Parts: sequence; C-alpha cells; structure tokens
Amino acid sequence: MSRAVDRSISVRTPESIRFSYDLAGLGSRFLAVALDLAIQLAVIGAIFWALALLAAHVPHAKSAAAGGRLAGSIGVAIVVGIVFLVFFGYFIVLETFWDGQTPGKKALGIRVVRDGGYPLDFGSSLIRNLVRVGEAAAGFYAISAIATLLSAENKRLGDFAAGTIVVRDARVERAADLSPAVPHSTAGFSMLDEDERALIARFCARRDAMAPQYRARMAAQLANLLRPRLSRDLQVLDDDDLLGRLNAS
Repeated sequence: MSRAVDRSISVRTPESIRFSYDLAGLGSRFLAVALDLAIQLAVIGAIFWALALLAAHVPHAKSAAAGGRLAGSIGVAIVVGIVFLVFFGYFIVLETFWDGQTPGKKALGIRVVRDGGYPLDFGSSLIRNLVRVGEAAAGFYAISAIATLLSAENKRLGDFAAGTIVVRDARVERAADLSPAVPHSTAGFSMLDEDERALIARFCARRDAMAPQYRARMAAQLANLLRPRLSRDLQVLDDDDLLGRLNAS
C-alpha cells in the first residue's frame, strides 16, 4: 500500500491489443491539487478585490431593513456561487477542454483519462468533480486519500463514480520533429482495411497517455505489421510517425 506511485494498469482493446499505463500516485495527485488550490485562491482573491473596488464606486442609497436583509442574502448567494464555480468549475472546464489536465496536473506530469484509456469527456469530468464536493468536505480529501491507497487502480471516490483513472503523462517527441521531412505519399494507403484503420486510430487516440516503453512497443508491433504493404517512402518513417501519417490520411 505504501507505494501506490509504482502501480500500473493494462487494458485490452476489442482487437486484443494491450495498452499499459503508469498510474499517478497519491503524492503527485496531492501536489497537483495543492498547486491548483493555490491558483484558485489567487483567482478568488482577484475577483473579490475587483468587486470591492466596484462597490466602493457605486453610490449607496438608504433602504429599509427588509431591503437590507434581501441585499445581504443576495450578496451571500453571489459569494457562495463564485466560490463554488471557481473551486469546482475550474476542474470541470479545464479537465474537459485541456485533455484531462489542470495547471497542477500538467506541472506534475499527470492527466485524467476514462477507463480503457479513452480521452476524458464532459460527463465524466462533471461526475468526478461533483463527487469532489463531498470528498473535500469530508476531512479535506481524507476519504479520497484512503480510497486511493486501497484501490488497485489508485482511484478516489470520484474516479469510481465517473469511471476514470489518473495516469502519468507519457508524451514523447515525434521523429518528424527531429529529422528532415519525408515527402508525403498516399501510395499504399488503400491496402489497409477498415479494421486496421480503426486500430491505428485507436492507438493514436491513446498514445499520449501511454508510458514511453509501452508506446514504443505497441507502435513497433503495428508498424511492422503494415510496412510490407506501404510505399518505400513510408516504410522508412519512424514507427510512431508512420502511424500518425496513416491516421491522418
């Protein structure tokens, strides 16, 4: 239990291809949340500072006691709404539109994906972060920490509810960025059947979340299967770049 950071998970696709991911440990997830919390506090502070400046320049009219109570209630509602939106909308929006990452997760090199390695969608992000409300209220993520340590997949309660996992980001440089460009050719593309194209697309959708060694191994397996039927200028491409070129065709 003490080394959740070293855990990994393997998933098998319908085409019997196995993908492996290194799971993010409790320590990296806690540090990512701490960094995101610091950013959120700074954002809230800036918003309230701006509101205070605005209020200072708005003339105040005398009102009845009932009107004063109503204004106070509205003010409290606005404050609660701002805090809720910043603390939980922050995660939902960023994870959905920033490929499963927040600034804290990006700094720690981790990201959220759906079970099976699929990219995170809005529904999954919404569920896992609504559950975060209860987790944060229950001893400031104490229950989450316990669940993560006990789970074989390092899942907190929100991950169980949404069907998500947090993995280490395994981005690698593409060969096209390191070597001269190879003239683009479509010769040989027609030799691929629909199942092979679907398999290439599945690999390209998941490769950014794979551990480097597994990504390289899977790319080599797929590329070696396809190369004999491709034109010579495509055959000389790096495995990963070849699959990317085929997926974009």
